[in-house]
Amino acid sequence: MDKNSVTKATWRIMEQLLEVDDLSEALSGSLEIISDELGGAAGAIWLLDESGERLVPMFHFGPTDISGVTVENGVGIEGLVTKTGKSIVIEDASRDPRYEGSVFDEGGFVTKTMLCVPLNNLHDVIGCVQLANRKDRGHYSEDDLVLCERMASLAAITIEEKGLIVRDTVDKKVLISLRDVIKEFPSGEGVSRILKGINLDIYEKELVVILGESGCGKSTMMNIIGGMDSLTEGTLTVDGRDFTRPTDDELTAFRRDYVGFVFQAYNLMPNLTALENIQFIAELVEDHMDPAEALDRVGLASRAGRYPAQLSGGQQQRVSIARAIVKRPRIILADEPTAALDYTTGLEVLRVVEDVVRNQGTTVLMVTHNAEIAKMADRVVKLRSGKVASIKRNLHPLNADDLVW
Repeated sequence: MDKNSVTKATWRIMEQLLEVDDLSEALSGSLEIISDELGGAAGAIWLLDESGERLVPMFHFGPTDISGVTVENGVGIEGLVTKTGKSIVIEDASRDPRYEGSVFDEGGFVTKTMLCVPLNNLHDVIGCVQLANRKDRGHYSEDDLVLCERMASLAAITIEEKGLIVRDTVDKKVLISLRDVIKEFPSGEGVSRILKGINLDIYEKELVVILGESGCGKSTMMNIIGGMDSLTEGTLTVDGRDFTRPTDDELTAFRRDYVGFVFQAYNLMPNLTALENIQFIAELVEDHMDPAEALDRVGLASRAGRYPAQLSGGQQQRVSIARAIVKRPRIILADEPTAALDYTTGLEVLRVVEDVVRNQGTTVLMVTHNAEIAKMADRVVKLRSGKVASIKRNLHPLNADDLVW
C-alpha cells in the first residue's frame, strides 16, 4: 500500500468518525475501510470492559462468530497490545513465539499473519484494532501499520469524546448455535450452495437483526434455525443439545414449543377473529399464555372480535406476533415483518417487537432489508454470498420510536 493510498484512506476514516453520530456505526465503518484497504480476512475492534480486566469485541468480521468471546487484558496478542500499548505485526504465526492461538481460529480458519494496534486516547489504552490474514496471502507492511495506527488514534479520541461504558456479556446463555453450516439445493444437473459455512450464536434475551442483499441466504438460515429446513453440512445446537439431524417428533415438538414465527405475509385465518386466531395456536401447546393477554400485550384487546379483513396491515401483523408469543417461545423468528407496511404501521410492529425482547425476555431474530431497523438491535449480523460478513454489537440500541426511514 503506497503513501498516497494511506493518506486517502486516513481522510475516509476521519470523515467516518467525525460525521457519523452513532459511535458503534462510526467504529464499524472505520474497520470496514481498513479491511477494504488492507484486504483483511478477519478482524475486530476490542474494547476494555468497565472493570478494565477483559476485552470485549465490539465489532468483528470474518468466518468466525466471536461475539461471546472475551479476552483477559494481557493475554493473547490483543491482550498483550492493550496491556503494553505497543503495536504487534506478526508475519508468520507458526514461527512467532508471541503467538499462542487466535480467537478467529475456528471452522477451518488458520491465522497466518496478524496486525494489532492499541487504541490509545492519550491517557489510557482502552482496547485495540486487530486484523488477521490478508486475502492476497501477503503479510502486513509498514504502510499498513501506519494506516491502522492512525485509524486507532482517531477512533480512541472519538470514543473518549462521546463517552462509552462497555459491559462484559459473556455470561449470556447461548440458545442456538450454528457451526460451519452449509445448505445446498439441487440446481439443474448439479447443486447450488446457498449457505457456505455459517458460524453464529444466538443468545438469550437479545434482538438480532440479519441484514444482506436478496439471495445472500438470510431466509434459508432462518428456516434452518426454525426447523423448517435441514442443513446439508455442519452442526446445529439448541440449548446445548445437538439438533443437526433431529427426528420428526423432535422437529414437531421444537416448532410447536420452542419457536414462534412472524412472517411478511401475516398468514392469519380469514374466517377466525383476532382472538380466535390466537386461541387456535394456544390450544396446540400445554404451557401457553392466556390468548386475551397475548392480544392485550400487542395493544389490540379492543379488536379481539374483528376479523383479519377488518384490521389494518399493522394490526394484522401485531396479531401474528400475539399468535407467536402466546406459546411462550424461547425465540421468535421474524422474516421481514415490516416490509409490507408503511412507516407508521411499521413502527407499531417494531414497538411490539421491542416490548417482546426488553420486557418479556424473549429472543428475537429478525431478517430485514431496512438498515435503519438494525439500530434497535443488540447485534447486527451481515450476510454476504452465503457467509457471515460481519457482526456488530450496538453500544446503545435505539428505541423503536427513535427510528426514522
